Amino acid sequence: MDNIPVVCIVSKNSGTGKTVFLEKLIAQFCGRGYRVGTVKSDTHGFEMDIPGKDTWRFTKAGAKAVGIIGPDKYALIQQTDSKKDLDQLTEMIEDVDIILVEGYKKSAKPKVEIVRKAKGTEIVSAEKDLLAVVTDVRELSVSVPVFALEDCVQVADMLIEKFLK
Repeated sequence: MDNIPVVCIVSKNSGTGKTVFLEKLIAQFCGRGYRVGTVKSDTHGFEMDIPGKDTWRFTKAGAKAVGIIGPDKYALIQQTDSKKDLDQLTEMIEDVDIILVEGYKKSAKPKVEIVRKAKGTEIVSAEKDLLAVVTDVRELSVSVPVFALEDCVQVADMLIEKFLK
């Protein structure tokens, strides 16, 4: 399997617009014919099963792993004792050109960091991992390209040039 580039969209705090920016970025890639995989880091725990449905019932009965296969998609829910490493999940993603991750700010992956003045201007990414900053702060002293919050087209251009050309 080819190495699929993985880029994390991160910020110091929640509420900075990572999800909205990522939605726009995904649309940019897809509109240009690229296949995108995504991963969301969730620190609070989550549920994908719908109560009462078969997969939910299997989990409640004690199954450690539950899979479902349909005509055009599949899913696997694996119970774990601890949060898994990002690489363990991205290795399972197939048939995409790039994987965009929301979160994993402490990973050693390339990052685009979103900084909103209202949430604080501190950069949390290690300089070696930082590709760009997307911000509403006018004077931000960083050694990487700085884009406005609405510049998803230019960020997509940069990522395509760096990883997909």
